[in-house]
Amino acid sequence: MAGASEDRIEKQDRLARVRRDVDGATLVLTSHEAVSWYLEGARTHVSLAGPPVLAVRAETHGDVLFVAANEADRLIAEELLPEDAERVVRVPWWIPPSIAAAERSGVPESQVAAELRAARARMLPAETARYRILGRETAETLTDVLSRVGSDQTERAVAAVVAAEFIARGIDPLVVLVAGADRGAFRHPLPTAGVLGDRAMVVVCGRRDGLIANATRWIGAPVDEEPLLGVERAFLDASVPGARLDEAFAAGTAAYARFGFDADEWQRHHQGGPSGYAGRDPRAAASTVDRLVENQAFAWNPTAPGLKVEDTMLRTAEGWDVLTVDDRWPSVEYEGLRRPVARAYWAR
Repeated sequence: MAGASEDRIEKQDRLARVRRDVDGATLVLTSHEAVSWYLEGARTHVSLAGPPVLAVRAETHGDVLFVAANEADRLIAEELLPEDAERVVRVPWWIPPSIAAAERSGVPESQVAAELRAARARMLPAETARYRILGRETAETLTDVLSRVGSDQTERAVAAVVAAEFIARGIDPLVVLVAGADRGAFRHPLPTAGVLGDRAMVVVCGRRDGLIANATRWIGAPVDEEPLLGVERAFLDASVPGARLDEAFAAGTAAYARFGFDADEWQRHHQGGPSGYAGRDPRAAASTVDRLVENQAFAWNPTAPGLKVEDTMLRTAEGWDVLTVDDRWPSVEYEGLRRPVARAYWAR
């Protein structure tokens, strides 16, 4: 991966600063988001629902990687940087790597969770390049698939094609949600045998190189989406470097009433937040006081009954850069930013 070693040096420096805050103690990284971030996007899973197959001890004299022995050869050959491969400790398959890494003294990841989020918040050049490609391919996949579906197809059939296209591009389909016209009130609609009908929503979270791209698209009958775009814009305008996440959350949730929605609409579904190596890192709420930084990724997702808008964006020095974008998808310009609108069904 081009630039990975350069990014890794900066990440080691960031982790060293976290260690200084805990008197120089060893840190034990055990989550998918922390390990994959630190190891430059290494695939840390076998089962998408399972724990990582490796853990990292960040020590004064260098990193030590505890890797399940039955996965070590593959990870060394295909996932790890050369300098990491030299520091692997093979762990018997019946011992979780996280347990092996924590057997000696060290600070568990959970104890410095906020500090680790801050360490990975500012995207570095190589990972930004990877994220841009992932975002574009995620959006292109949605365009390719949803340009050829019909209203008589089932939610599961559409989800199957989206997932297959993701896998063909090397993207893990972490989330594929589909809601036909009869299920538009559900915010997390797992696909069913129901048909799409006259209006349908498709939501995806796709992971590659450890990074997760999030996007929502609508097909079928158009509706007035401008009020919800106003709510989204309130979240975006408040998500500026130096602000706190709870402040951005408050500004966005307050906008629901201003744009004609029920003032409590935000309570019916989460609103998104920073993104990157976790789908939301963290999910924004009134209690999340993380400080926002430049070159940080976000996926705000305001919703209302039958409405939702969501894309993965990068906050740069110049403003907002939408990563999950495909110029073939119909869009409107709202306050200087191109935003997706519902696409008509393919005429069959």
